[in-house]
Amino acid sequence: MGQIKVTLKRSSIGFAKDQKETLRALGLRRLHQSVIKEDNPSIRGMIHKVKHLVEVEEV
Repeated sequence: MGQIKVTLKRSSIGFAKDQKETLRALGLRRLHQSVIKEDNPSIRGMIHKVKHLVEVEEV
């Protein structure tokens, strides 16, 4: 599969603890930080859980 770029666009302050942990698991710690991840079902599931906080684009 390809790769996707995930960027943290909104702060996780005020959101559930499991959503904060999902962001940590994706490797996102600061606003506007981006990470490149393999496009697979497990990563897509994590992104779906925090889709209101991140921006996703294909690389």
